[in-house]
Amino acid sequence: MMSIAPYLVLVPLYALLIWLDAPAAVIAFAVVSRFAYVGYVGWALRAEDAKGHFTRPHGVERGFARFRRTASVVMNNDALSLVLVCVMTPGTLGLGLSRVAALLIGGGLILAGVVTKLWAARTLGVKGYYWYDFFIHPEEAEYKAEGAYRFLSNPMYTVGYLPCYGLAVLLDSWPGLLVSLFAQLAILAFYLVVERPHYERIYGNGRTAISA
Repeated sequence: MMSIAPYLVLVPLYALLIWLDAPAAVIAFAVVSRFAYVGYVGWALRAEDAKGHFTRPHGVERGFARFRRTASVVMNNDALSLVLVCVMTPGTLGLGLSRVAALLIGGGLILAGVVTKLWAARTLGVKGYYWYDFFIHPEEAEYKAEGAYRFLSNPMYTVGYLPCYGLAVLLDSWPGLLVSLFAQLAILAFYLVVERPHYERIYGNGRTAISA
C-alpha cells in the first residue's frame, strides 16, 4: 500500500518553492531530485544484486514492495520537479516561435514520448517498470522483444524522454531544456553503471528484461 506521508512533506516544500519564485532554487531542487532518484535506485538495485539487501531479510515480494514504495516517491518527485522548472521559468529560451509553432513542436514531442513510454511500460508490466527482475532468480526472468522493445533497445531512456524537452519548448524554458538534458544524461549513466551489467550477465547484449 502506498504511503502518503512522504507526499505530505513534499507538498509544503513545493508550495514554498512556488512562493519564493526563485528559479535558481527550483533548478537546484530539480538537480537534487534527480540525484536522489538515480542515487537511491542505483544503490538499492546494486545492493540487491550483490547481496539480496531487500529479499534476503524480507523475501521477494515483501522486499520488492519495500523498494518500490521508496522508489516511487523519489521518481514521482523527480518528474514533478522537472515540470516545476519549466512552469517557473517560461519565456527564457527565446526561440521566437509562434504560439501555434510552439504547441505543434512541443506538443508533438510530448505526444511521441508519452506514447512510447506508455507502450514500453505496458510491455514491461507494473513490476517490470520497477526493475522486478533484480529481485527474482535469473531463471524466472524472461527477455521478450515485444512492444516498443521490438524497435528500440531502450525506449524508456531515449524516446521516452522527449516529453521533458517538449514541455521546455512548449513553455519556452531554457532552464527546463538544460535540466531535461541533465536528467537524461543522468539516467543513461545509471543505465550503463547499474542496469546494463545486470542485463548482460543474465541475457547478454544489454537487453532489458520483461519480468513475469
